[in-house]
Amino acid sequence: MRFTINSFFKGPGIKKFIPGIAWFMVVMILMFTPGNALPHLDDWFHKIYGDKWVHAGVFGLLAFLFMYPLNNMELERRVKGHYFIRIALATSIWGFTTECVQGFFIPGRSYDLLDWAADCVGVFIAFWYCRQKFLKVEH
Repeated sequence: MRFTINSFFKGPGIKKFIPGIAWFMVVMILMFTPGNALPHLDDWFHKIYGDKWVHAGVFGLLAFLFMYPLNNMELERRVKGHYFIRIALATSIWGFTTECVQGFFIPGRSYDLLDWAADCVGVFIAFWYCRQKFLKVEH
């Protein structure tokens, strides 16, 4: 079976992406919540850069949830790899976008380039994991 846009939208194809879509919505709500509505975090959390770990985890999971369904699709290895790259780039761009929106439009939130870097680290880890696990990359 060859993958086409039409085959993606027919049958169960789109259903496989529901966890990724749901997590995307959760991320959007979390990232666009005003600062005064967020809980105050203790100093120890800031000392261990806890917010950066959270960013990496949130965006790594987001990328993974969109890459994982491709594993069971009948696609050539090269095509899956290209989709993994596209998902990683799109997720990283989404991370940058959320930082810009926070900095310019969300009260009590700020733009932090290190948050975006943490987003990208999480995305890269998801990309690397999926590439190793699902594409059977030989060393």
